[in-house]
Amino acid sequence: MVSADKKQVLDLLKTSKGQIEGIIKMVEDGRYCVDVSKQILAVQAILKKTNLIIIDQHIRHCVKQAFAEGNEDEKVREIIELIDKYAK
Repeated sequence: MVSADKKQVLDLLKTSKGQIEGIIKMVEDGRYCVDVSKQILAVQAILKKTNLIIIDQHIRHCVKQAFAEGNEDEKVREIIELIDKYAK
């Protein structure tokens, strides 16, 4: 993973970790359900964005390299499995 993307991924993951810790506290404190749900949706959005960055880097580097080396079958299978998970 390119270092700029790695930093962005780590920053997003740390942000989501902080938000999850906040959500735990909200539940412990008995906060309003809709407020808790909104925070959960915010974390899901950050994790989705983070995952897309990781997949983008995988395709641009690992998959590209596999095609250059003639070893693309496994990488194509992995991408198809990811797409299948997204489609569900």
